Amino acid sequence: MPLDQPLNSLGFAKAPQDTRVVVAMSGGVDSSVVAAQLAEEGYDVVGVTLQLYDHGAALAKKGACCAGRDIHDARRVAETMGFAHYVLDYENAFRDAVIEEFADAYLAGSTPVPCIRCNERVKFKDLLATAKDLDADCMATGHYIQRKMGAHGPELHSAADAARDQSYFLFSTTAEQLAYLRFPLGHLQSKAETRALAVRYGLPVADKPDSMDICFVPNGNYAAVIEKLRPGSADPGEIVDLEGAVVGRHNGIIHYTIGQRRGLGIGGLGDPVYVVALDPVLKRVIIGPREALSTRRVPLREINWLGDTAFDSRAEWHVSVKIRSTRPPRPAVLRPISATEAEVELLSPEDGVSPGQACVFYGDDNARVLGGGWIWKGH
Repeated sequence: MPLDQPLNSLGFAKAPQDTRVVVAMSGGVDSSVVAAQLAEEGYDVVGVTLQLYDHGAALAKKGACCAGRDIHDARRVAETMGFAHYVLDYENAFRDAVIEEFADAYLAGSTPVPCIRCNERVKFKDLLATAKDLDADCMATGHYIQRKMGAHGPELHSAADAARDQSYFLFSTTAEQLAYLRFPLGHLQSKAETRALAVRYGLPVADKPDSMDICFVPNGNYAAVIEKLRPGSADPGEIVDLEGAVVGRHNGIIHYTIGQRRGLGIGGLGDPVYVVALDPVLKRVIIGPREALSTRRVPLREINWLGDTAFDSRAEWHVSVKIRSTRPPRPAVLRPISATEAEVELLSPEDGVSPGQACVFYGDDNARVLGGGWIWKGH
């Protein structure tokens, strides 16, 4: 190999055919395009699809990843493009690392984000280790996020298409993982570009709808899944106001989320009311006016920091934060308590902040992801 060998598109100083890349394939259009594109460029592509739960019960379900249909679709893409494809049974790991915590979090009155835990504990941990066992130089995914080289190494940046950006779901990616990961779709300007590439490669999934639901939650019915996992979890209880006066009854706090207004089943209270807190010990749903939802101070733990200097090397960081995936970043002051704990002070209050959600940090331009943490108690 000549010393002046230029870097290939994945950043390695060798020819594509000498570069092995494991592609995490969900069976959807995004990861299929990544695998097809790298195969066309001549890389030694190995497609891997994870079976994350009993897909026999999910075959009739549309709009979710990793079901039996999706495994079949990923295999067809591999056959079309002529690269190896494997299906790995990760059901036990997924149940232990994601589903059990999801159920426990809801029972504790939290609002979990299982897709983050799946990336953190399954895809970017167990699958990444498997990719290394396969002697792959790197692992590629179809996530819409960008990996850019900075002065101190790889950096995580939001996708070019803000509407598709998945940085909120990838904040817990560590620096070590980021060194090994690649995200070939992050620079695209729209999902239409991705679908156009799928058509160009002749992929059978070019027109496949995007997955919208959490993969193990059919039709978005969280309560039904939790009742199945935790029998008796839908015990009834009281709906109370901020003073503790009983204003109604509920059929299980797992049916409610902080910030919820519709479907409370109570009337005659005059002004609109919202769920402002959940008390799993007393099995109470607490309601109040919208202003009771406003939060300025947000406690965080399990912080993953991707900045260039140590997180707790400063008394405070001026950043932008995103507390829900669907809301834009907003200015905040981040005050470290330790290397993994902090408090965020929002410069303007946010409604509906709930334990179990993620708080993701961004740099001055709202583009570079500086990490994030988990909200762990109410306001």
